Amino acid sequence: MIDLGALEVWFLTGSQHLYGEETLREVERQAARIVAGLGEDERIRIAVTQRPVLTTADSIAQACRDANGSRNCIGVIAWMHTFSPGKMWIAGLSALQKPLLHLHTQHNRDLPWAEIDMDFMNLNQAAHGDREFGYIATRLRHPRKTVVGHWQDPEVRCRIATWSRAAAAWHEAHQLRVVRFGDNMREVAVTEGDKVEAQVRLGVSVNGYGLKELTDRIESVAPAEIDTLVERYDDEYEVVPELRAGGGRRESLREAAGIELGLRAFLTEHRAGAFTDTFEDLGALGQLPGIAVQRLMADGYGFGAEGDWKTAILVRLIKVMGSGLGGGTSFMEDYTYNFGTESPQVLGAHMLEICPTIAGGRPRCEIHPLAIGARADPVRLVFTAPPGPGVVVGLMDLGNRLRLVANEVDVVEPEEEMPRLPVARAVWEPRPSLATAAEAWLTAGGPHHTCFSQAVGLDALEDFAEIAGLELLAIGAGTTPGQFRKEVRWNQVYYHLADGL
Repeated sequence: MIDLGALEVWFLTGSQHLYGEETLREVERQAARIVAGLGEDERIRIAVTQRPVLTTADSIAQACRDANGSRNCIGVIAWMHTFSPGKMWIAGLSALQKPLLHLHTQHNRDLPWAEIDMDFMNLNQAAHGDREFGYIATRLRHPRKTVVGHWQDPEVRCRIATWSRAAAAWHEAHQLRVVRFGDNMREVAVTEGDKVEAQVRLGVSVNGYGLKELTDRIESVAPAEIDTLVERYDDEYEVVPELRAGGGRRESLREAAGIELGLRAFLTEHRAGAFTDTFEDLGALGQLPGIAVQRLMADGYGFGAEGDWKTAILVRLIKVMGSGLGGGTSFMEDYTYNFGTESPQVLGAHMLEICPTIAGGRPRCEIHPLAIGARADPVRLVFTAPPGPGVVVGLMDLGNRLRLVANEVDVVEPEEEMPRLPVARAVWEPRPSLATAAEAWLTAGGPHHTCFSQAVGLDALEDFAEIAGLELLAIGAGTTPGQFRKEVRWNQVYYHLADGL
């Protein structure tokens, strides 16, 4: 469901006619080698496409307009190989609507000390030209990411790869449709928000649909389709005996499969990439969707429980950023704490809907009662996330802006087995500590529903926030409560004034 292969980043090389045609031909050849080198790096999954060398204000403006109009172009990398006068970039940068990365590099890594002459200096002066570009971009207040270093340096390529994934998420946001079945959970504040403002800011379209439309689609699923899907459940998961063929609860598994098939078909028909539901409005559904939601998330869909469309958006976008990388991404909730250990921990879980991409082993397919929702026992996948670094991210609507808050965490093995907990879960130690992280999260107004990922980190979130113009408050190893409070206060002033500056 997530295909980064069709996307591309345009590589724009700036120069001018001052140094002659042969110099420009060499500029083009060197840019081509850089583009080829970036394209060979397996970390950069999005194609880097070379465009003609830009030497005039008109050609620059046209290239930026072409980038805006291209359906596959998700961003632009700009490099001033020689000296490209900044005034030539005013019209282009003023028009550019795609994310911009300023690559401050040069073709040669080492200086050929014994051979340097003025021809070499005139050709290889990005150290000069990129400063002119940086000035004009700053003067125009054009947002961009700046990456400095030799183009063959693994760290440089890693930063380009991360930015390109953030740009892909921004591209996805502008075509993302979120389907909502039912409204937000009654009386809950943080899952509410301005859907019109979200579309203005992010490009995401969020709309509601009646449960009858979904249940009608579920009822139209052919029994043979259900048979096939149930067989897949048997093959892919450790199905408990009561749900196996001949077991007393086999029909509940078939009902869950029918919900998945109907829900999947509905989302496909509406070209939606994310969805929400709520246990307070299940219509004629026999059980709250559990395994259906989990498997759809595993295929790349975003999801938010209790009508939480903002988290559904976030899960989808972070899944796009993490596509093809190790680790998974899931809807999550900070559920309860373990204070009785040297480094206090969070037990993250939800009623049913945790994505199996974060599973540390083969999930178990189980059925258990659910105390809320007033429906039959739902089928779900149960597993534990593996140890390793991760990040927990929340998106909230503050009225005058959207805010992201993110906490770096270290997932750990649970101290003991949890045989009576019938849901998927992850146990983590927040950085720098539970006390500081939770205090900062509460100070930021962070939500209880989050996106948990072991595929992407703060660097990708920072790039996305810069592209989208969103506030991001990061909680990590160096966070202190006092400094974090100051950052929140400074941000309140900045974002109050930013639109008018």
